[in-house]
Amino acid sequence: MRCAIQARLDDGSQKRLTLLVRELGWSPSRVVREGLRVLEATYLRKKKRGIIGLGKFSSGIPDLGSNKKHLRDFGK
Repeated sequence: MRCAIQARLDDGSQKRLTLLVRELGWSPSRVVREGLRVLEATYLRKKKRGIIGLGKFSSGIPDLGSNKKHLRDFGK
């Protein structure tokens, strides 16, 4: 699916876009597409962060993490 967007660029952004187009030999559209790809890779995580090892071991106690009596002296 193709999509067209419009963007208002301030002077600094326009200069950076022009410089990238000239230096890389890409079209402005390709510069924007690559920029989106880099931002996605940098800021969006593919999977949720979690506790390492969660659910990997069985203590045999079904309410170990939710029952306060099991955690009474934990960390002392």
